[in-house]
Amino acid sequence: MKEKLATAAAVAAVVIAGAALSGCALGGDSSNSDDFRGFQSTGPQLPTYWGATIGDQFTGTAAPWDMRPVVRLEDLVGKRMSLVGFSNPFADCTGARCTFIRFPLTPLENVREHGSIPFFSWGSERTPTVLDQPRFRLRNISDGEFDPFIRQFARGAAAWGQPFFLRLDWEMNGEWFPWAESVNGNRSGDFVRAWRHIHDIFDSVGADNVTWVWCPNVSHDKNLGTLYPGDQYVDWTCLDGFNWGPRPNASGWLSFGKLFRASYQQLRQIAPDKPTILGEVASSNYGGNKAAWIHNMLRRIPPGIRGFLWYNANDQGANWPLELASQPLAAFRDGIKDPLFVSNRYGSLTSSPIRPPAPGE
Repeated sequence: MKEKLATAAAVAAVVIAGAALSGCALGGDSSNSDDFRGFQSTGPQLPTYWGATIGDQFTGTAAPWDMRPVVRLEDLVGKRMSLVGFSNPFADCTGARCTFIRFPLTPLENVREHGSIPFFSWGSERTPTVLDQPRFRLRNISDGEFDPFIRQFARGAAAWGQPFFLRLDWEMNGEWFPWAESVNGNRSGDFVRAWRHIHDIFDSVGADNVTWVWCPNVSHDKNLGTLYPGDQYVDWTCLDGFNWGPRPNASGWLSFGKLFRASYQQLRQIAPDKPTILGEVASSNYGGNKAAWIHNMLRRIPPGIRGFLWYNANDQGANWPLELASQPLAAFRDGIKDPLFVSNRYGSLTSSPIRPPAPGE
């Protein structure tokens, strides 16, 4: 059930009031005390991309099809985003017949015109989403059944020619998407074969403006190496992670470090030379101090993590959006003002694959 949102004017007022949060208020979450032990990554925090995936709660249309939610959230947190996230499946089957979705030129252009970098997640499924989708089994991709569609999509990317992140079939180590090897009749090894097949098609049509992002979920820490397509097929590694708090089938309140540490260590072993981005990250309000959680995350992100996208959408009854409570929003606003979190100065970006932001950029 979706949370009822405050108006933008009311939220802006509580942000100003919340800016006076005391150190005591932010320090109230003792679970954050061991956040960064064992991250195996030392040194000063480096310049970092930041942004959000924003749902339809502001205007009835999600970003970046409507860019007003981006501007609204930027105004609330006091800074422009360097990343804007969104997603599409292969096909939409909500009507009488399935329609394969073309390359999303309009939302990509909207993000670039804003000066941000698109972070596009592309899922090899159809909607409505169910786990049992025999037509969209991974081996059907690697066997070439979708080659005409994938090639057309890749040609659209090549024709556009501008750099963007492509997070393909994310959270593949879970059991909730039909491209996971544990569901939908998929078999061991199918994920890597399908990924490489799609990547090879993009290469064959000259779509070298794509930055490939491989993004498991933190909650299933099995051997991620068996799902890694290889260094020549991946530009950035990635993690998705949510602090769900005390809800059924969750691990309870987890600090940022406890949530990400084990999986991050695996990434550093699998692909030590790849930069890492957090494709989806958020915390619940329930079971702990969300403002402290955000404060500690933004103050102490390990230097190997060079970007993150806050998941600012209503989902499964969790209150991820920042604008729902004054103190977490104020904590985010205070932390993101650090100049190491780079803003929307990438409207003329041309280099691919996209590199992490450089010091002094």
